[in-house]
Amino acid sequence: MQTDSKAVINNYHDLVIIGGGPVGMALALALHDSKISVTLLEARGLPEKTEDTRPLALSHSSRLILQRLGVWDELPGVTPITTIHISNRGGFGRTLLTAHDVNVPALGYVVNHHDLFRSLHKRLRGSGVNYLTEAQVTHLETTAENGRVEFQHTGVLKQAIARLLVLADGGCLATQIEGVTQYTQDYKQWAIVTHIKASLPQCGRAYERFTPDGPVALLPMGKYFALVWTVSSSVAQEIINLDDTTFLTRLYEHFGDRLGKFIGVGKRSSFPLILKYVTPITAQRIALIGNAAQTLHPVAGQGFNLGLRDAWELANEIIVEPVKMGTPAMLSKYNHKRQVDRRAGRIFTDSLVKIFSNDIPGLRSMRGIGLSVLDCMPLIKRSVTRRMIFGTKS
Repeated sequence: MQTDSKAVINNYHDLVIIGGGPVGMALALALHDSKISVTLLEARGLPEKTEDTRPLALSHSSRLILQRLGVWDELPGVTPITTIHISNRGGFGRTLLTAHDVNVPALGYVVNHHDLFRSLHKRLRGSGVNYLTEAQVTHLETTAENGRVEFQHTGVLKQAIARLLVLADGGCLATQIEGVTQYTQDYKQWAIVTHIKASLPQCGRAYERFTPDGPVALLPMGKYFALVWTVSSSVAQEIINLDDTTFLTRLYEHFGDRLGKFIGVGKRSSFPLILKYVTPITAQRIALIGNAAQTLHPVAGQGFNLGLRDAWELANEIIVEPVKMGTPAMLSKYNHKRQVDRRAGRIFTDSLVKIFSNDIPGLRSMRGIGLSVLDCMPLIKRSVTRRMIFGTKS
């Protein structure tokens, strides 16, 4: 393998995390008092230079994790969600989920992705964790005793050896892992993300409106709303390229008048929607968490929260028995503990997309009945809400 430098640097660690985004940083922070040597390898530059205005919907359980990591109180621009209004375009029936129903201060919280990224990094700088940016991993391999990664950093080919390798990247390296199978499903949908100003003020209520083309979500964010609009791939570029006035008119026709008129829109971004997951999430001296383990449709906002629980549970397994870190017994135990939560989150979001993203007349009526029945059955609604907040440990 060629490199710009003749030097090859060897480093030995207890743990190497590949992917220094929010989930990878959360894992490192959860371990920083445990005397375990941790190195994070992040392919991008410094978080302070990152501008990612995508909204993140953090569940109440994610808030509890971030509080334990010492990050929550430093996080700017947090907007609570106290109520979620769920409806079905073109049909009757709706349901309301409230924080009061499950006895929590808020069902969730909306933040900017880059604000969370920066707050985690600020906390990490004082933790003693070795965080390398612009570190592009090119190869990884394992033996029964350890894992080894090769990465390019400052023009030098470097090598890191650790008792455990954790993949917290976007899943690009999963194909290099023997015994791990990756599954991918293209929803043939795109998400258009932006900020919207409405004539009616936000009051802590989020809206999830299902349509034949996919869900449209409006989340309270400061004085405005964060929009996540799912459209079919065939019209995505057309909608992105609309002028502001036409875009807002199209959105109003699609969403309805619950928030009055839409009177302002920010910069738009978009990305394709897929379901991607691996099984199992562990291999010889390797564990996968976050988007490396599963990438979900944004409906119901489960993806990041599931990844944060991955990191928290893995940290707990390491802390309980650090001498067993990376062993088959430890990894098998972690895989088993995460199996139900991951599967439930994946099936839940995938089922919502498949059941609601169509215009089949009979199914449309059933969807409306289902929403109405759920709204009239507080015990079931409470159970569903707690599952959305806490996962299978509700």
